[in-house]
Amino acid sequence: MEIDAWLWWLIGATALGIALVITAMPELGMLAVGAIAAAVVTGVLGGGAVAQVAVFAVVSTAGIAVVRPIAKRHRAQRPQLATGVDALKGRQAVVLERVDASGGRIKLAGEVWSARALDTDRAYEVGQEVDVVDIEGATAIVM
Repeated sequence: MEIDAWLWWLIGATALGIALVITAMPELGMLAVGAIAAAVVTGVLGGGAVAQVAVFAVVSTAGIAVVRPIAKRHRAQRPQLATGVDALKGRQAVVLERVDASGGRIKLAGEVWSARALDTDRAYEVGQEVDVVDIEGATAIVM
């Protein structure tokens, strides 16, 4: 029994899809799309070997040329939603116990945090609002 060319293209596309899942290389996904396009040209349109290879090459190359810059741009962007301690940086807090270079307590996001003044010469008194500059371990650095 002879296997039709379009089926070989689909087997190749499946193998590339599996490799994509294992390696997370988007280029393999574009090659799989090219293989599917070649299978369509063969099975539906009845294209010959030259047409199959040409469609595979053009679709794969076009996919890589379009998707790679988009993926690179998305990879370079910072996440829009800050979570964890990153979400606390830049927020305001209220001093609960005097905060200076050696320590103190603040109320930040509804929780009591230990805090330290960024400027070693400054001290913040009870009730003052301060800005959280950074978080070091479980201590908020404020100014």
